[in-house]
This record gives sequence, C-alpha cells and structure tokens, in this order.
Amino acid sequence: MDRALSFAVERRFRGGPAVSARADLPLAGGLVTVLFGPSGSGKTTVLRALAGLDRPDAGHVRFDGETWFDSGRRTFVPPQRRRVGLLFQEPALFPHLSVAANVAYGLHREPRAGRDARVAAVSERVGIADLLRRRPGELSGGQRQRVALARALAPSPRLLLLDEPLSALDAPARAALRGELRRTLEASGVPAVVVTHDRVEALALGDRMIVLVDGTVRQVGAVQEVFSAPASVAVAQVVGTENVIAVRLARRVDGLAVVRAGTVELVGLDPGDLSGDAWACFRAEEIVLEEAPGAPTSAQNLLPGVVTHRVDEGPLVRVSLDCGVALVALVTRPGAERLRLAPGRPVAALVKAPSVRLVPRG
Repeated sequence: MDRALSFAVERRFRGGPAVSARADLPLAGGLVTVLFGPSGSGKTTVLRALAGLDRPDAGHVRFDGETWFDSGRRTFVPPQRRRVGLLFQEPALFPHLSVAANVAYGLHREPRAGRDARVAAVSERVGIADLLRRRPGELSGGQRQRVALARALAPSPRLLLLDEPLSALDAPARAALRGELRRTLEASGVPAVVVTHDRVEALALGDRMIVLVDGTVRQVGAVQEVFSAPASVAVAQVVGTENVIAVRLARRVDGLAVVRAGTVELVGLDPGDLSGDAWACFRAEEIVLEEAPGAPTSAQNLLPGVVTHRVDEGPLVRVSLDCGVALVALVTRPGAERLRLAPGRPVAALVKAPSVRLVPRG
C-alpha cells in the first residue's frame, strides 16, 4: 500500500499503565490524522514511537514500505533517518538566532542559495515572511508557533508529527491559528499526525481520527463519523457525546429499535447487533427544545420534561433536563430566551431517530 503508516506499539511503564495501540492508515493525499483521547491515554507515547524518540517494548512501525521499527527483527531506524518533522506544544526556538536562522536550522547541508530559497518559500506559505529578521523574543505566541511549523516543514519531511500544537496558546490565538494550520498542512502535501484532546481542534484539523482510551485504539474513522457515530460508550464519553443513557432493547419495528430506560422509550436506527442491554448515545446539539407538550413532528422521540439547570456559554446555552432520564441540550441564546428556559420550566425535547446511536453494552 503506497504512502501507508502502520504501527503496533506496545510500551509498558513501571508502576503505571501500559500502551498497546495499533492502526493501519493510508496516507495518500496528505491526509491529516488526529490522535485523540484524554490525558494519559497514550497519544504522546504513540507519537514519540513514530518519531523514533522512544523505542517501544514490542511491535512495529512501518511507513511508505519502510520498516522503522520491528522488535522481532531488532530493527530501529533513528529519528534523523526517518525524515520526520516535529512540532510540540512549546516552539523551543533558539532565542539567539533570527527567525530565518531558526527556520533554516535543519538545512545546514544545503548550499546557501538553496537554503535561502527554501526558507523564503516556506516562510511565505506559513505567513512569517515579514518576521525573518526578528528574534523569537520579539514574537507573539502564535508567531513563534508559526516559526516552529516553518522549521519543521523546511527540510521537506516525509511525515509531520504535531503534539498538541496549539495548547500553549491563549483562546483567541488558538482560534486564529486553527484555520491557518489546516490550510498549511493541506498546502504542504505532507501527511500529518496531530495529537490533541480538544474536540474543536480535532474537527478543524483532521480528516481521519484515531481514538485512544486507556492505551488502546478504540475507533478509527473519518473525524465527523467518529463524533457522530461512536463505536462504543467509551468512545462516546471521550469525544464528548453528552447524552449516554443505559437502555434495554424492547422491540424492533421497520428497521428501527425501540429501547427503554425505566419508563422512557427511545427510538433509534437498528444496528442489528442489539440483543439486550445497550447504550443510547446522542449529542446535545441534536436535541430540539419546544414548549411543552410539544407539537407533532417527524421526530420519533418526543420527551416531555423540565429544565433543571442552565449555563450560558457565549452564543450558546447548555440546558440540563429531567425527562425521566437526565439529558443535556445545547441551544442558541435567542432560542433559550424565546422559550424562557430556566430551572423549573416545562419543555419538550425532540430527537430524531437517526441521531440516536445504539451501542451494545459490554
């Protein structure tokens, strides 16, 4: 398989958790793969194994037909021979060098003319062409991270690895840099693996997503697919699916599964593998709120309830509900004001059947 990345990484830590993660990824077209999971899930361990900064206890790492690591064959290719570009949380620029010299750091074997041309081209692409004469101490956090990205891209790496590249920036800088980083990664044509635990960052940067939980890969798929259709309750909880409800299969009707949580019934698309206990998972933004009791709609699920809590989050409002089961809805501020949402307010929660992901329990 051309431009494929395959890894099976086993790493054991004394007195701590073990990481045993594997995936096979086609990388044609410069796809951006997000390694996603909570702190301690093994994301950075996998990234360091891909870079060659750590030697796993067992397994293999293969890229583009080459074996970079194989414990059985005792193969280990050092980082400098893998031609991998690295970008970390902290830019780690050389403070005594100019921006141009920092970007050119990995080009010391290039002739002067070629080195200068490459620095100019990469700096233009990353948006730092006007900063080349400055020192890192004169730059903002976002500018320093752009410089670090240019330095990683300058030697024309075969694979780019980014470990929480925006987490050290403040919220406005992160928001501004997300789109720029995505456009730069697309323009570079270099396949990239990005470590993050931030949902917005994963959606903004990634094409494909690997979800790590407790050191193991739990799901691989398109980013939107993973967020909208988690393969397990563990994945649902990690990717931030707010509503995860313990249910039991009641009956099947015309390709739909009717499940029950106490006296509450929910309808979702029948995945075909339910036989008893399951989880019903759906996102907060997939709930539509109306005044109780709620008008008839095409939604299969109409749940009367009452508001128990309200939290304003900028233009959005997060609403906790008691509908016989605890639910969380996310609505716009104008919608919340129109419905006069406040604790004690009766409402009707509407959820379409295709939005309810049913996952076998256990």
